[in-house]
Amino acid sequence: MPHLVILYTGNLRADTDMTALCRSLAEVMRVQRDENDKPVFPTGGTRVLAYPATHYAVADGGAAGRDAGGTGDYAFVYLNLRMGRGRCAAVHKRVGDALLMATKVHFQPLFSQRHIGVTLQIDEGLEVFDAKHSNLHPLFK
Repeated sequence: MPHLVILYTGNLRADTDMTALCRSLAEVMRVQRDENDKPVFPTGGTRVLAYPATHYAVADGGAAGRDAGGTGDYAFVYLNLRMGRGRCAAVHKRVGDALLMATKVHFQPLFSQRHIGVTLQIDEGLEVFDAKHSNLHPLFK
């Protein structure tokens, strides 16, 4: 862990490079430091995955956008970061602010062309089961 999962409306697929967004957000996560200047997230455990929603409904389906002269082609991006417990509230905020800023920068060219909603949530909780198997971590020690 950490895992950042991005769900987005399929109408964004042709308009933006989601792999580039994933790489950008992984880099943002990689450089985060805690109050002791230690990495917040292990490089080998950082995952950013993006999935398009083939079927979706956003707001009123676009009627308001069409009435205002827009295309009515609303889009939505939901980012959910799941991280292990133990980080302070200040780290949560710094990480959230940095991820949101990188996401806004990525989508900035599209904000002038269409209506897009972006939501970022960070979840931290008590796992009832947590098992891992990976040969990635030794690469970054």
